[in-house]
Amino acid sequence: MAPLRRLCLCLLLALLLPLPAAPAPAPVPVPLRHPDWTACRLLSRELSRLLATVKEPHSALEGMQLLEEDPQNWPPRIRCSDACDPQTLETNHTRCLHRIRQALQHYRDLLGSDIFRDQPQPQLETTMEQLLRHVQEGHGRPPRHPLVSTDVWAQPYQRHLALKRLRSFAAVMGRVFNHSAR
Repeated sequence: MAPLRRLCLCLLLALLLPLPAAPAPAPVPVPLRHPDWTACRLLSRELSRLLATVKEPHSALEGMQLLEEDPQNWPPRIRCSDACDPQTLETNHTRCLHRIRQALQHYRDLLGSDIFRDQPQPQLETTMEQLLRHVQEGHGRPPRHPLVSTDVWAQPYQRHLALKRLRSFAAVMGRVFNHSAR
């Protein structure tokens, strides 16, 4: 009878003890908010088209290949480490868009600086602002950063370099958006 009594007590204790809590459900990962890739592709194409129409006012600079300063001082540009390759963009586009946003902000500020005072580019600035709004991802509107004033004699050369680098950046950015919009 003792074994039966022990069995009953074990069953009774098992019924009285609270059941272990169910494991908490795994948190559902919040999907990354994708920008409107199609709009970005169209705007980057428009930016490239507008850049092709900008004429060099000093024809001597047109075909000149001047030795440029140290690449460490260049404005932001897309690098391999920015993960803008097609496979990475499908899963995590954050780093790539961050770099694109940095460069767009830099060139937007350059277009509004005294370097372009003699040759303003309102269409380029507008297109750049629209593109920047699409890649913001909830970061709000970035403030303009006034650039250091430059000597008047250096402005044509600096404008030439800025447009040359912006054209190069726009070509790479266009490839990123062209692939992502598919």
